[in-house]
Amino acid sequence: MTQSFEGKTITCRAAVAWEAAKPLTIEEIQVEPPRAGEVRVKVTHSSICHSDAYTLSGKDYAYRFPMILGHETSGIVESVGEGVTKVKPGDRVIPLYMAECGMCPLCLSGKTNLCGALLKTQAMGIMPDGSSRFSCRGETIYHFMGISGFSEYTVLSQFSVSKVDDDAPLDKVCLIGCCIPTGYGAATRIANVKKGSSCAIFGCGALGLSVIQGAKAAGAGKIIAVDINSAKFDQAKHFGATHCVNPLETPDVKIEQVLKELTDGGLDYTFDTSGGNIEVMKSALEALNNDDSTCVIISLADAGNVLSTNTTSLVGRKLTGCAFGGVKGSELNDYVKLYKEDKLLIDEYITKNINIDEINDGFDDLKHGRSVREVIFM
Repeated sequence: MTQSFEGKTITCRAAVAWEAAKPLTIEEIQVEPPRAGEVRVKVTHSSICHSDAYTLSGKDYAYRFPMILGHETSGIVESVGEGVTKVKPGDRVIPLYMAECGMCPLCLSGKTNLCGALLKTQAMGIMPDGSSRFSCRGETIYHFMGISGFSEYTVLSQFSVSKVDDDAPLDKVCLIGCCIPTGYGAATRIANVKKGSSCAIFGCGALGLSVIQGAKAAGAGKIIAVDINSAKFDQAKHFGATHCVNPLETPDVKIEQVLKELTDGGLDYTFDTSGGNIEVMKSALEALNNDDSTCVIISLADAGNVLSTNTTSLVGRKLTGCAFGGVKGSELNDYVKLYKEDKLLIDEYITKNINIDEINDGFDDLKHGRSVREVIFM
């Protein structure tokens, strides 16, 4: 049972991003008690995701510095505020960057996993009442994606936590907070991959591996991993890829043409997880066949970059985006159960475990492709 500091401000350690494109610094911060509708969580584990690095770079203009990054996280509820009904102290939880209130028009529509409850405040780095629960040396520290997992304690809306089984291994299931459902769901839900179909996944990082897992689970017949780093292909095959293609090995032939030759005219489904390269996104679209095929864009392009295409490229094809793989927070424990039943790979994503003092090295490893995921033991 996690120690309770109910009603008290907690002083703990956190990795603070004081400004863009600068290393994080380990600081003692103050974490206020949860207010009405809020939950304070003892963070046990957080992994480093490309979205954290993207925001730290300063390319994502939505968030405010100084902030505490981290969103692929797991932990245990320490205390709850007035009116909280979703969880109780002692519950194991996965924080949600895609909230689920269950009451707003979006939640009630049955058409989307998007939720409108926190849209106005989450991107501003504040809680629903317009304030922050973090401070350091008297200065306000802002929240990130409604989570801020690079802190030993954090405060979230009750709509931003998903309860999981009491025996869920928190050092593994933190990855269910982002990369696994996003990629797996992109294949099984957003694209709705059909048995025997052909798929190409651009990028073999954590998201790409998750798409490969999802495509395999859906019964795809041909799963092509595309990456400019051939060292990633053994792992891609372990996750379910049937073919691997490195575009650098055929510099005089466009990758979409290579893929069309491999699939007798084009793919049924393509997925871009490459990290926001507009040209790669275009290649993913152009590699499709014209028989009601689908391209799913999962990557985020840098602010100001625009994906454009000739409208004839859309004939017989669908181009769509993806938010958390179409998965709702209340469904995350299904992924926990799949893992416990040996039907979902998680351990294989984790390159190594680190502590919070090594976090900047972890960001550097991710940047240079030395890791898929590094899990921070908080």
